[in-house]
Amino acid sequence: MDDAARLRLAVTRACDGLVDREVLAEVVALCAVAGEHVLVIGPPGTGKSQVVRRIAGQLGGEYFEYLLGRFTEPSEVFGPVDLRRLREGVVEVETTGMLPEADVAFLDEVFLGSTAILNTLLGILNERSFRRGSTRVRVPLRVCVGASNSIPEETALAAFADRFLARVFVDPVADSRLEELLEAGWRGARADDDAAPADVAADEMLSVLDRLTRAADACDLSPVQPALATAVRRLRAAGVALTDRRAVRSQRLVAAAAVLDGRHVATTSDLWVLPLVAPTADAQATAREALADLVADGRNATLVGAAEELARGRAARADRLASSGRGLLDDVGSEAATGDARLRLEAVLREIDSAFDAEDMPEHLADVRGRLIGAVRA
Repeated sequence: MDDAARLRLAVTRACDGLVDREVLAEVVALCAVAGEHVLVIGPPGTGKSQVVRRIAGQLGGEYFEYLLGRFTEPSEVFGPVDLRRLREGVVEVETTGMLPEADVAFLDEVFLGSTAILNTLLGILNERSFRRGSTRVRVPLRVCVGASNSIPEETALAAFADRFLARVFVDPVADSRLEELLEAGWRGARADDDAAPADVAADEMLSVLDRLTRAADACDLSPVQPALATAVRRLRAAGVALTDRRAVRSQRLVAAAAVLDGRHVATTSDLWVLPLVAPTADAQATAREALADLVADGRNATLVGAAEELARGRAARADRLASSGRGLLDDVGSEAATGDARLRLEAVLREIDSAFDAEDMPEHLADVRGRLIGAVRA
């Protein structure tokens, strides 16, 4: 199994028992490879923290989570000052178990942090370094996920918010999937402590991430940079606020997407990530419209759901339906589908037939459709 396939398995296991949260988990994985950070915006009770805990558990390494408030002290996030050393006149911070030693971090209500906390976070997010007094620590952070109920309006927070390159907007589960949500909750969708264990050791999964990150750093972006420049012009012309920093760093997401699709050269099929860098939900909708033709062929073998959600193209939809169908067929195995399993197979079949005509259906999807029909009729 190659590294991209291992990451795909980790995301799949993280989403086990969750409903309509695959995109968030996949974007966190994308940013972990790209070395960028994610801002998640959505109302309370929409599973933001649960998803991050799940994917962090699969990615391995040290995990740090904290709910920030107006009165949160820096020591609660970065670690306390060593009193013994302080008596000697040296300010040294004990970082064990705190954010400076985390591989994956989740900061809930991130914009409620004090100026002292946010200023220190800037160094960690930008430079992967923590400095306070005589303490100088190189931070192993792969990805930081910040969460908030809304985008802050204060100008003073704009520079800090800009450090989170990708934005994911989470809504309550759609009415059409309420039955699925209720069923998952009633059968006891596993609590965070009972989430599926990772298939590989934590240090091995971190090595997988490191190899993927190095591959992304070495990815050849030259074939797609003209199209990327066109995309940035279109976004700015459409009124999407895009700083130079965000435009440049968006290339890291494109490179990570290419590597996770099994390539070392980026193509226009990797531009589906671009709506993620638009700063608001409305701006992301505008970005999808403005870039519709550029991202229409977007697809990704590892991040199937995110590619479909952001590209809204036929190729990505076919990949997602084929992946869903294969997963259901694997669950059924050689047994005849009955009860809930049969209903799920039929639901995927209906979605395939509503989205694609038989004569222009991609071959891999047609194959899955035939197998689904066989399982339903068995």
